[in-house]
Amino acid sequence: MKGMMFSEFVEWVERTWSEDVADDMIEGTPLRSGGAYTAVGTYPHDELVALVVTLSGLVDRDVPSIVRHFGRDLFERLVRVHPDTLAQAPDAFTLLGRLEGHIHPEVRKLYPGAEVPSFDATPSDRSLDLVYRSPRGFADLAEGLIEGCSAWYDEPMTIHREELDDGSTRFHIVRRAL
Repeated sequence: MKGMMFSEFVEWVERTWSEDVADDMIEGTPLRSGGAYTAVGTYPHDELVALVVTLSGLVDRDVPSIVRHFGRDLFERLVRVHPDTLAQAPDAFTLLGRLEGHIHPEVRKLYPGAEVPSFDATPSDRSLDLVYRSPRGFADLAEGLIEGCSAWYDEPMTIHREELDDGSTRFHIVRRAL
């Protein structure tokens, strides 16, 4: 997993709780990397999972809610770093529907070696089905990113999540009337 995710996570913990909590999280987690991450480095994804588990104990919040909260905030951060991505998508459904064909190829160009999840999108007028597949199993992060996308575009959505037999996750996203 690219170091950008790790460095963003540590910075998010500092902003959300404090630098002391971030330090305690890193010091309280056995990490092969030692907890020093660079945006261009590559690290085992299980280190991020271990950091989240440690953080959960420190702040007394469950792991899924921490990861979803991080995903919501990460979306805004990604948009600020890559504003050209939004310029190509007039609404949330367009952006989400373009993950596989437009967004992820750009991510691979910017971060060579990045292993991005796959998203199969099936749109309709008021809904979008996104099937998330990843060997890392960060469906909570994907859900948080979808929530962040909804908030960024100010498009209220209802997200129904279904774990599928093949290990993938289907998000059935419905636009809500304003």
